Amino acid sequence: MAGRGRVAAVSIILTDAERQELEGLANRRKTAQGLARRARIILAASEGLQNKEIVERLGVDANTVSRWRRRFASARCAGLYDEPRSGAPRKIDDDAIAETVRRTLEETPANATHWSLRSMASATGYAPSTIHRIWKAFSLQPHRSETFKLSTDPLFVDKVRDIVGLYMAPPEKALVLCVDEKSQIQALDRSQPLLPMRPGQPERRSHDYKRHGTTSLFAALDIATGKIIGKCYARHRAKEFLNFLREIDRVTPNEREVHLVMDNYATHKTAAIRAFLAKRPHWYVHLTPTGASWINQVERFFANLTERQIRRGVHRSTQELQEAIDAYIKTVNADPKPFRWTRSADDILAAVNRFCLRTNQTAKMQITQTSESGH
Repeated sequence: MAGRGRVAAVSIILTDAERQELEGLANRRKTAQGLARRARIILAASEGLQNKEIVERLGVDANTVSRWRRRFASARCAGLYDEPRSGAPRKIDDDAIAETVRRTLEETPANATHWSLRSMASATGYAPSTIHRIWKAFSLQPHRSETFKLSTDPLFVDKVRDIVGLYMAPPEKALVLCVDEKSQIQALDRSQPLLPMRPGQPERRSHDYKRHGTTSLFAALDIATGKIIGKCYARHRAKEFLNFLREIDRVTPNEREVHLVMDNYATHKTAAIRAFLAKRPHWYVHLTPTGASWINQVERFFANLTERQIRRGVHRSTQELQEAIDAYIKTVNADPKPFRWTRSADDILAAVNRFCLRTNQTAKMQITQTSESGH
């Protein structure tokens, strides 16, 4: 008995009018995120791409691609819009909602850098609860702001593939160490005694503090075991980095290859450091892309150290601070847990490419809107 074959994906052929409408939905800033995603799925399908290829390009679920492909084939563009829901009729029509979304995305209040529920409600005449529902439906969060930085390193792709390959398939019996420094860690003491947590009240501390100097932590993370080689220094110079490399050399076996993942900071490439590395042919250096510290796994250790030990700690001297850091490293090494790297180089590069495409589309739209307004 013959087995069942996989059902072929529905072929999508667009008219000029349909393509124009879908491109508008995909590129307009005021389009709902879900609707824009559906439009991009259909546009990709019209190029002859299979569902698997669309999943890889857009980063969506395979079932989502199949569902909206079938919906479009049966109902065309109208099938991409959400169907009317049961319940009381809406008091605000689609045009009013679209205008609210447009104002949220393209305008700001006169007295602030971003909208709040109350300020948008006052500007539109709707209740704050109505604005909340609109923003929630369109995944709008004016109160939030995130940062980003794109690497301009011309060897970005090569370096990502090199380092991620090292993480996911390290050389046999080699020691892979992620190396970096956390400089200028401040020893801080609050100006008034801390009020401890109690039922119904969180811990409280004064907002002002006293500074008692700084220290710099140089650390190396063994990606296989999660163990840390760490040492604090009073200053942050090439001299201290060289001393730390000597510390790594002292505690690592000479018969094993050592792969160092580190950035190309000025203190890492002096003549003395290059001479030190040249005398150790079993040491290999892998430089991270410029502006891409996130790829260095030791940064995750630094983040944990800051969150668990430094941010809420009270240190009345640099010695106390260094002792607290040393104690944390000993605790980590007593029960080490390596970080698990899950994203391949292809996944990372595809995500960066999608971000660049979205950013480029947004920039083009802003230029077009500025040109049309005459400013």
